[in-house]
Amino acid sequence: MAAEGTKVGRIKLGSEGLEVSAQGLGCMGMSAFYGPPKPDSDMVQLIHHAINSGVTFLDTSDVYGPHTNEILLGKALMGGMRERVELATKFAVSFAEGKMQVRGEPAYVRAACEASLKRLDVDCIDLYYQHRIDTRVPIEVTVGELKKLVEEGKIKYIGLSEASASTIRRAHAVHPITAVQLEWSLWSRDVEEDIVPTCRELGIGIVAYSPLGRGFLSSGPKLLEDCSNEDFRKYLPRFQGENLEHNKKLYERICQIAAKKGCTPSQLALAWVHHQGNDVCPIPGTTKIENLNQNIGALSIKLTSEDMTELESIASANAVQGDRYGSAAATYKDSETPPLSAWKAT
Repeated sequence: MAAEGTKVGRIKLGSEGLEVSAQGLGCMGMSAFYGPPKPDSDMVQLIHHAINSGVTFLDTSDVYGPHTNEILLGKALMGGMRERVELATKFAVSFAEGKMQVRGEPAYVRAACEASLKRLDVDCIDLYYQHRIDTRVPIEVTVGELKKLVEEGKIKYIGLSEASASTIRRAHAVHPITAVQLEWSLWSRDVEEDIVPTCRELGIGIVAYSPLGRGFLSSGPKLLEDCSNEDFRKYLPRFQGENLEHNKKLYERICQIAAKKGCTPSQLALAWVHHQGNDVCPIPGTTKIENLNQNIGALSIKLTSEDMTELESIASANAVQGDRYGSAAATYKDSETPPLSAWKAT
């Protein structure tokens, strides 16, 4: 296992000047979607440990809770901690009567930003993402409002999450996009075909969420044994029946390679993401300090070209069975928006 005390370096994210820790911390699971919320006091301690260890790029969203994760981060960043971090949050997703809504109209963008600033108890958000793309509103309109928020000093940099290559291009033409957040790991590689090359062509940083396959690349199928009925992973296609049995083989192969490298499977999987380039920042989430330390250890694992080839041969783009989300979820594959002319005409 990689030694504790690994130094967390810094990387430039995008071409607009944002610098972040080479590994971030996804905060969603502290408050939402992965079972009951964890005690605030424990999570504040974890966030402080992360910052003191050099993991200063913190990722949240207004939909986590909803709202409670931003409030938690606001508490954690009191007492001078705010100046030590790069704070990212998101807008666009809400749930009404159990159904997901995605919104990107200007008035909503502005109201969501103001509400996040208040919950986080900060004057400015470092990186503000559109969490999902509103397919009813031209992306130029949404980013136009975000551009105004930059000019007003309420946000510093603009990001997109789960956006298609064409959506990214259209957004970037209105105002430079600093980062695109996407799911990228040894069990989610479809973004390599089109989205990653587009980001690199445009000088946009890449933030990899779920770099450990929602925990599957850490624990394999036994992950589900510890999941409560509130944990939405239980209901994802990849964790179901035959799909799970098939995907178990990938985990077992990763375990074998990790044993040879003298690290844990999660460290190997995370190291693979780190080796994608210095424009990529993975943001593994955790609620345990020992797991955070282990994740940081992945930064000191060196993978040879042979290691990378071996991993990619067992984790090819179609090696995993089952979709990332259920059929009702919005992803980059259905993120096209109407042309700007259609909006002007209304």
